[in-house]
Amino acid sequence: MKAAVLYGENDLRYQEVETPHALPGEVVIEVKACGICTTDVKILSGESTPRNLPTILGHEVAGLVHEVGAGVKELTTGQRVAVYPIASCGECFFCRRGRHSLCLHEFGLAHGADGGFAEYVRIPKTLVDLGGILPIKNSLSMELAAMTEPLSCCLSAFRSAGVAKGDWIAIIGAGPMGLLHLLTAEAQGARTIVIDVIPERLDKARELGAEKVIDAGKTDPVQAVRSITEIGADLVIAALGSTEVMEKYLPMVRNAGVFNIFGGAPKGSRLTIDPRWLHYGEIILTGTFGSSLPDFKQALRLISTGKAPVEKIISHRVSLDKLLDAVQQTREHNLLKAVVLI
Repeated sequence: MKAAVLYGENDLRYQEVETPHALPGEVVIEVKACGICTTDVKILSGESTPRNLPTILGHEVAGLVHEVGAGVKELTTGQRVAVYPIASCGECFFCRRGRHSLCLHEFGLAHGADGGFAEYVRIPKTLVDLGGILPIKNSLSMELAAMTEPLSCCLSAFRSAGVAKGDWIAIIGAGPMGLLHLLTAEAQGARTIVIDVIPERLDKARELGAEKVIDAGKTDPVQAVRSITEIGADLVIAALGSTEVMEKYLPMVRNAGVFNIFGGAPKGSRLTIDPRWLHYGEIILTGTFGSSLPDFKQALRLISTGKAPVEKIISHRVSLDKLLDAVQQTREHNLLKAVVLI
């Protein structure tokens, strides 16, 4: 089969590799769509290191069941599916509490196992046993189904923050994840403020229904958010990895509000916080990474019913052999969200 194999920083090779086969309890998926995630971009740039090299990246996967291993009963060949990528054990301290992304024995697609930037991907038995392969409707396109995983990460952040209808949500960064947070907020009846410095992305946020947008290059976002909300945002989502920006915008959150560090910062990053502000303001400073399987299921429902119009965020569709070029275009902010169609 053809695959985009990562050998090191900026060393991605489109080549022929052995087609995987399903061992007992496993499933092989014929990949039809796989989204390009910011994590993929960071790995290719050398900002993050995969567990094994060479490896195949790609964890936003949708496709067809191609082969079912012995003992797998609930899936059949030809089924259209979306794949939850975290092969959590289901039994450790965190799994028993539904925190699959924190599993003590976690591995998964593009994280210990080969991912979806290939014609076929083998799904580990642990993930199959977890119920991580979800059937999708015939009416749902593969590219939209591949958006389930990133949307589920936004749902995880909102769930941990306890968002309620009518809450003010300030989203720092109008990249693909920031805009998915916007759709998540709207689906939950929250009010939204989106902050960025790229006019085209602010225009996109307006198009997607943001109640307010702030150009951080022209206006002080902290003052603007406090003016709009009177006391500060109930939840601030830092959907970028700049600790400098995070630190500057901490006062955007109201007392007893939640500031969520969602974007992954480079290794070695540090954040300076006034402990008196944190203490006397009773601020909740938190972070979220990945999602749980219930989040993934909810994301798929929102996409399937049209309550989260993720199609408006996909800007480019590329073939597998153009993956590296799409990653470079993502780095340079020349595209918003690309999905590889295979």
